[in-house]
Amino acid sequence: MIVPRAEIDVSAVAAHYDELDDLYRSLWGTHLHHGYWITGQESSQEAVANLTRLVAERVGIRPGDRVCDLGCGYGAVALAFNDHYGARVTGLTISDKQYRYASAAAAENAGVEFFLRDALRNALPSCSFDTVIAIESSEHMPDKAQFFAEAYRLLRPGGHCVAVAWLSRDQPAPWECKYLLEPICKEGRLPSMGSAGEYRTMLEQAGFVGVECADLTHRVKKTWTVCALRLARRALVDPALRRRLLDSRFTNRVFAKAVFRIRLAYEIGVMRYGLFFAEK
Repeated sequence: MIVPRAEIDVSAVAAHYDELDDLYRSLWGTHLHHGYWITGQESSQEAVANLTRLVAERVGIRPGDRVCDLGCGYGAVALAFNDHYGARVTGLTISDKQYRYASAAAAENAGVEFFLRDALRNALPSCSFDTVIAIESSEHMPDKAQFFAEAYRLLRPGGHCVAVAWLSRDQPAPWECKYLLEPICKEGRLPSMGSAGEYRTMLEQAGFVGVECADLTHRVKKTWTVCALRLARRALVDPALRRRLLDSRFTNRVFAKAVFRIRLAYEIGVMRYGLFFAEK
């Protein structure tokens, strides 16, 4: 497990997303997850829709299914699952700004609800969901083993869990940890970053069976080329953004470095991107 040389707790993760709220949405949109390119010619909006659809189809979501989205961001995936598949979705986020945005987007929709709540202390009833999903949220959990234990508790017997996660490759070199993975964790507010093998072990130890992992790295890494180009172009034409990135009071300005660092980490293969499927 890659652990940065800085303590990152839940409040730091929440502050990160609240402070970068406008920047995230302007650079990428309300789907706060990677795009998934099938042909390579899709727009970024089509690519993020591809990933949402991939998750939904992997678990076979049907009308009326109860889905829990742990780390729901702005609620875009939850709303898509309800709109396109007829699922009833409960989403959790620790970001106040994300919660307010998601709640407003679902204000007239009785099939979707959002809570401002820590996934590790969610207070939701046991065995109450058919599917639990975690799309790029497990990375932010300080105790990933507990996170998967909670996912298991929330599922009914026979229910499914899908986790889509940023990963390190097995046994990265010391320089890769020091100059890429550890700084990415610190800049992106990840308390740790696991490998595919470590995720598999945590899922199995939580009680899940039939654990599968699909490596999606080559289909998703274009995300960071798009983000890096958008950030660079905007910085060239937007003096307000330049001032913000140079302002020492802007505590999350280091994330601008992470955009380019992540792109390099994917390119050399030290970062991976995996989809995990498991059954209770």
